[in-house]
Amino acid sequence: MSSKNLPETTAYVRITQHSWQQGKIEGDVQAAAYEWQFQWRFRQGQLVVRPALGRALIQEPLGRFLERCDYQLEPGGDYAFTIRAEL
Repeated sequence: MSSKNLPETTAYVRITQHSWQQGKIEGDVQAAAYEWQFQWRFRQGQLVVRPALGRALIQEPLGRFLERCDYQLEPGGDYAFTIRAEL
């Protein structure tokens, strides 16, 4: 199956808190019918996603997005990224 034929879901991220001093970013993420809250402690590389329902679907792609874009993320900002799966 080529990448053109893979299903895609857009995930929408809102940053609610960002602290360089504490080394963390917090926010909400929504994809399809799922919604989660997350806290990323970037100095430790620790991502916590709640609730547990559907967490396995979002944890890895959200982690990659945060690692790639962390310096660009601002509190109150809305962002989106594509997941190569149908949720």
